[in-house]
Amino acid sequence: MNTTELLNMKSWFSDYCMSFYSDDAEDQKNILLKVCHTYNVCENIIEIAGEESLSPGKLVLAETIALFHDLGRFRQYAKYKTFRDSISVNHGKLGAQILEKEDVLRNLSGDEKELVINAVRFHNALDMPALHNPEHIYFLKLIRDADKLDIWRVFSEYYEGPVMERASAVGLGLPDTQDYSKTALLCLKEKKLVTLASLETLNDFKLMQLSWIYDLNFRASFRLLEKRDHIKKIIGSLPLTDEIGKAISILREFISSRL
Repeated sequence: MNTTELLNMKSWFSDYCMSFYSDDAEDQKNILLKVCHTYNVCENIIEIAGEESLSPGKLVLAETIALFHDLGRFRQYAKYKTFRDSISVNHGKLGAQILEKEDVLRNLSGDEKELVINAVRFHNALDMPALHNPEHIYFLKLIRDADKLDIWRVFSEYYEGPVMERASAVGLGLPDTQDYSKTALLCLKEKKLVTLASLETLNDFKLMQLSWIYDLNFRASFRLLEKRDHIKKIIGSLPLTDEIGKAISILREFISSRL
């Protein structure tokens, strides 16, 4: 891959996003949220991959994955008015289908095309899939880290912002109460990923987001995590109970060990 091909795909992506723009203020807010998120993830993946001594061509490939990782979100929201996969469609699989149907990657080699499509398809999977190609696994880990780093920004801003200014689809329609699931909290204590199926309240969603830290792969990702205040803001929005405090202590010890 080269930068000219990437620029052409960025142009295609911009036009694709604009096709979902709406005169409805709430719909437009949700679409623009994903546009902004995409470009931030592109910056994240470049920063993480930049510390991995990748060749220029591999850096371009990493940014291509970031550019398209949430491609399915736009059609998902347009049809279902939600970003919750469990009640609509798997946005990773949908994005991969769109890339194949629109032949967006036609100028890439066969292996590059397969790598990008696999990364888009599985970037949102709960667990790493059993891919056989080590390079595909490596790039999948890159996008999963880069994605999480900006998702934490999105949610920290959502929790802090005025209710009237929040993008409606971000909270997945979960009730914003002081309650939280013992199951979600136990997963966090045991350094396990909280599943979507266990979510009952917005606090459970926050606990799930914190559990993603246990799925980070690169030292640069932990460095960026510490550099930014998003995790602290998410923690600060949770109820200050002793059991949540204990889970957070375990989490902070884990972060320190990875740094």
